[in-house]
Amino acid sequence: MPKPVYLDYHATTPVDPRVLEAMLPYFTETFGNPASRQHAYGWQADEAVVRARGEVASLIGATAGEIIFTSGASESNNLAIKGAAYACRERGNHVVTVATEHKSVLDSFKTLEREGWQVTRLGVDGDGFVNLDELRAAVTDKTVLVSVMAANNEIGVLQPLADIGAIVGAAGALLHTDAAQAAGKVPIDVNAMGIDLLSLTGHKYYGPKGAGALYIRRKKPRIQLACQIDGGGHENGLRSGTLNVPGIVGLGRAAAICRSEMAAESVRLAALRDRLLEGLRSDLDGVRVNGSLHRRLPHNLHVSFDRVEGESLLMALGDLAVSTGSACSSGSQAPSHVLQAIGAVGENAGASIRFGLGRGTTDADIDFAIDRVTTVVKSLRRAMAVR
Repeated sequence: MPKPVYLDYHATTPVDPRVLEAMLPYFTETFGNPASRQHAYGWQADEAVVRARGEVASLIGATAGEIIFTSGASESNNLAIKGAAYACRERGNHVVTVATEHKSVLDSFKTLEREGWQVTRLGVDGDGFVNLDELRAAVTDKTVLVSVMAANNEIGVLQPLADIGAIVGAAGALLHTDAAQAAGKVPIDVNAMGIDLLSLTGHKYYGPKGAGALYIRRKKPRIQLACQIDGGGHENGLRSGTLNVPGIVGLGRAAAICRSEMAAESVRLAALRDRLLEGLRSDLDGVRVNGSLHRRLPHNLHVSFDRVEGESLLMALGDLAVSTGSACSSGSQAPSHVLQAIGAVGENAGASIRFGLGRGTTDADIDFAIDRVTTVVKSLRRAMAVR
């Protein structure tokens, strides 16, 4: 059977062939442990890690010494949030996040709350944005950390990080951002945006799964984190364990490719995204975009279809690989917490689809998606009208 057309690039991306080519020697030929400082095998592996650290840093405007390698964004989020909170416990007991964050962020804050921390969870408006006045009112002299994601993993909206960073910095707190969906897709400058901690992962930008990073500011101020994985003192003592050299090489190479190709790729994908929306709306009524259409990831389209039931729609679209929301929560039958936060759930909310476009998406894929979704939605609406 032919594979379905893949439009779920938010869930994961294929490894770019250029990334795979860079990784392969580190599985078999240059297989040393970078912690082995006594011979050439270790030196070669260490050189590759150092190079990758610089490539990841350049993607977000950081320095190589500010990058810690992890297994992915979920681990980076846990390390950043818990590590910062525990390290700053003497300064205050209050932390702030947003209702639409990824589960790895929200659950980290639940852990802190169970341990006695005061947690403020800010809501968002109908477009998915944090209210800056509410954020300004929420931070106090007891606030040690604020965590706001750069780009939402479901509706794709881009938070105003520079404005948020200015508010958080003025309050003397630390700003963490989960940039798993934004890194490699839109420009990020940690210094210009006032970001102190940033999480990213390779498999969202055409790198390997199981390889990620955490940016930790080293100057003005130098951020201290409490270690979460003890052992051999790897990664400046913050994340012990033998480094995944092939994964790290791939993470770095993918970052370098994104840095050079991001601008042109964003223009192409935004045009395809707009064409997809126009095509759906040209032959269907009741098509609503969830989240701001103007400040969102260029490859994201999250829409709801009135008078259609969600599970029926996805089951009928077997030849399209799409989703209703986050892949990390796709097994849950509960309504999306993101759609709940923006008021897009309820009896008349309709079925929602997250389209995620990527490097492999073609004009033909968009035409196919428009035709299939339009046909299926019309059919389901006719069936519902007969009941």
